[in-house]
Amino acid sequence: MKSLSNLLLIAYLDLKESIRANWFIVYSVVFGGLIALFFIAGITESQVMGFSGLSRLLLMYIQVTIVILPIFILVTTVRSISGDRDSHILEYMLSFPISLKEYYWGKVLGRFITVFLPVFMAMFFAIVYGVFMGAEVPWSIFFLYTGLLFAMSSAFLGIAFFVSSIVKSSEMALGISFFVWIFLLAFIDIALISLMMQQRMSTGLIISIAMANPMEIFRVAAISLFDPELTVMGPVAFYILDSMSRATFIVVSVLYPLALGLVFAFLGFQVFAKRDLV
Repeated sequence: MKSLSNLLLIAYLDLKESIRANWFIVYSVVFGGLIALFFIAGITESQVMGFSGLSRLLLMYIQVTIVILPIFILVTTVRSISGDRDSHILEYMLSFPISLKEYYWGKVLGRFITVFLPVFMAMFFAIVYGVFMGAEVPWSIFFLYTGLLFAMSSAFLGIAFFVSSIVKSSEMALGISFFVWIFLLAFIDIALISLMMQQRMSTGLIISIAMANPMEIFRVAAISLFDPELTVMGPVAFYILDSMSRATFIVVSVLYPLALGLVFAFLGFQVFAKRDLV
């Protein structure tokens, strides 16, 4: 019971520290401002490819979130442990009767709340405003997208804590986080497209490697919420839908990033617990 109390205390302290930080204000304003901007621009009143109202707004929000959310999580989280080590806060915290496990997982819990809550609340307030304005609410899309956001936040949070645990310098942690983001966002697609054009690997293997990218599986799953047949993706859709049903793919797209984040977070803890802490 004391262990849980200490873990929650560390989470509360990290949450309180994050809320006071400038990055949290910017982080909240970016996603909240995007929703406000979409309403001001009349996104809900337009229709593109058959999407209108709140469905159209969520579609736009998805496209922006895919790019912005991972880099925000990585940049703001990779300094969580390495920053405490640089400022000697880690040494001070561990002077109290707090175990390494309580400190580490408390930081994970506190940081997850700060990175997930603004993104979710921006979408939630959009739904509330839509209900107030009398718009038809796509509840199934809202709940599924919440699950996808939860899973992707978990994946990149786990990666960020792993990076923060293996490096001692905050500057090095930031550099690695940018590399991870750029690699997953652009380099992996460019490399796979090159391999596909040169026909050195089978199409199925290339698509499978692409789906191992949490950003890619999030993008495809998000598209499938609005386009069940994945018609906008062309031949890739046939391979995915032939391999598994849409419902199975949605479940995999939530469970896989969640499991990936937990694995990286656990590996980060193993490194954190075994190496020199200060």
